[in-house]
Amino acid sequence: MNNNPHDVWIVDDDPSLRLVMSEALSDAGYRVRSLVSAEDMREALAGSRPDVLVTDIRLPGEDGLALLRTLRTDHPSLPVIVVTAHSDLGSTVAAYEGGAFEYLPKPFDLDELVALVARAAQTVTKKDVRTPGAHEPVTQDVLVGEAPAMQSVFRAIGRLAKSSVSVLITGESGSGKELVARALHRHSPRANRPFVALNTAAIPAELLESELFGHERGAFTGATARRIGRFEQAHGATLFLDEIGDMSAALQTRLLRVLAEGEFFRVGGHEPVKVDVRILAATHQDLQARVKAGQFREDLYHRLNVMHIQVPPLRDRRDDIPQLLDLFMSKAAQELACEPKRLTADAMQLLRDRIWSGNVRELRNVCRRLTLMAPGRIIHRGDLTTLLGENSDARAATESWGTSLRTWARAQLATGQAGIFERASSELERILIEEALRQTDGHRQHAARLLGVGRNTLTRKLQGQRD
Repeated sequence: MNNNPHDVWIVDDDPSLRLVMSEALSDAGYRVRSLVSAEDMREALAGSRPDVLVTDIRLPGEDGLALLRTLRTDHPSLPVIVVTAHSDLGSTVAAYEGGAFEYLPKPFDLDELVALVARAAQTVTKKDVRTPGAHEPVTQDVLVGEAPAMQSVFRAIGRLAKSSVSVLITGESGSGKELVARALHRHSPRANRPFVALNTAAIPAELLESELFGHERGAFTGATARRIGRFEQAHGATLFLDEIGDMSAALQTRLLRVLAEGEFFRVGGHEPVKVDVRILAATHQDLQARVKAGQFREDLYHRLNVMHIQVPPLRDRRDDIPQLLDLFMSKAAQELACEPKRLTADAMQLLRDRIWSGNVRELRNVCRRLTLMAPGRIIHRGDLTTLLGENSDARAATESWGTSLRTWARAQLATGQAGIFERASSELERILIEEALRQTDGHRQHAARLLGVGRNTLTRKLQGQRD
């Protein structure tokens, strides 16, 4: 129980969720008041105010984001925790820009909610200072997804919305690193300036220097006029350097100088050019491993890695595939100027279970192919084998472990052994936790998000395994 209880108000139109949140917070020692709508909240504020507010985004009447903007003006010191089942990037960024203390996508662990309220309560001050103006909602990005791994990406973008720091974006090819970079730019103070992108691996090394820094007339054969490079084009704006891990050692040195001193020389130039550029860099490679191997400068790595966003592969966010399919099938119909086509439940499931080695990019290309080549408006499971030139072994990624488990279960049951459910469940839980911790280098909060559980729940399970 808390020795110094705080008042926590909950605004949510779901009575069941209000009840479980209220009980969890009351058990933790908080004085809890439950409300149904933003209008109820405004009426209640006429007589008092809470120490912490927990509110949904989707409310009857005025939505939670509008309420959040008003509270930011009238009660700027009130910490607000936003919870919602509609956890898209636009809502996430809008929540943070509206002044939210934290953003918690449903379903969430009640222990995580209680821990967040405790953190928020520590920041409480009753002195409100009115501030003019409020941010308008941010338009929704192409990035979509409700999987825990994507929610981590959305939260990172939201937290960086007012910043111009360098960000290193890592992830497999086709996972959407450039989309993340564009979202970072679009929700940054430089949003009204250009987003300048360059794939450093797509340009020969001997031309990349000129591409980045420009050149003077006569600097080399064929340089008949001065050329402005990408850095000058991105002055006051954002420069996205894709596949930075493939950059040569010489160019790494030049890039480091620009980041350290804010100036460079054009090829063949003698006067320094000063620039103010935000760098967003991306790579599918393990830069730390390349640093250890002497293939990437450690000082440059740390200059780029001020903040780090890991974009998950599609296999780690399979629950997002139906949403992505709806989006890409609709976009493909617009691009190809034809009627949108629909997948049957069986066809959708087959694509959900498919091995997507090319990640989201491959999924989008498949949607274009299906839209162009499928014979009817409805795409059936059988159509996929013909159109994609594949067998049902596309399900191998999810069926392989299930087949092994089934074989093991039959063998155990045949011997008459009892208690196999507990043993199998315990082993499955242990493997999932170990792999999540391995994937996140032992970071429990990140591992818990990947597993879809609260950090406190993960801690208890680890303790139980040790005991």
